[in-house]
Amino acid sequence: MIDGYSVLGVILARGGSKGVPQKNVRDLAGKPLVAWTIEAGRESKYLDRLILSSDDEEIMGVAEEHGCEVPFRRPSDLAQDDSSSMDALLHVLDQVPDYDYVVLLQPTSPLRVADDIDATIVRCHEDDTPVAVTVTETDKPPEWMYTLTSDNRLRPVLDSQENVTRRQDAEATYVLNGAVYVAESEWLKIEQTFLTKETVVQVMPEWRSVDVDTEFDLVLCKTLVEERKKSQLK
Repeated sequence: MIDGYSVLGVILARGGSKGVPQKNVRDLAGKPLVAWTIEAGRESKYLDRLILSSDDEEIMGVAEEHGCEVPFRRPSDLAQDDSSSMDALLHVLDQVPDYDYVVLLQPTSPLRVADDIDATIVRCHEDDTPVAVTVTETDKPPEWMYTLTSDNRLRPVLDSQENVTRRQDAEATYVLNGAVYVAESEWLKIEQTFLTKETVVQVMPEWRSVDVDTEFDLVLCKTLVEERKKSQLK
């Protein structure tokens, strides 16, 4: 709860991952991937309740083992490859109503910590806006980005005449990292998106912003966890 406003934390974790089989229960430095998000959520100062929405019995069991509430099973039609996360989240809000804020925590962001969650909630609440999300600074400026033509030639993503040869000369740009999404529950039911002109952001460091989508990402996360234990990352 923050200033008398109730806060619901939601983890969406369906089964059937193709890029990384059984991704949400894969081992990451000694515990299942989804457990990292559960622990961060449970350590939050502001989450009044943390629940998981899943269609997968194994994921649901692992979540309960790590102290996350699983009040219902997600309908199969909301757990297909083409199902949207927003539809699944709105289903949660129908099943678990009466919370002022909802916080979406994706299990594919295992390195996000409770402070990131709380800072984003505070950002949303204190900036007097209905929605906030986390971002991280891009490691390459968009001036260096290209698409390929059919004859394998470079086409600049930006239509700009400015030639930026050094990163420090480029304006800082940011990308969504998928770690924390916060919104007023009733507002979200209407807008059905976290990205509007009203959205404010909370910046997270790059190393805590890894999104697990491939086997390489899992290896990278394991390395970063080991480095954090050595106190080399803050």
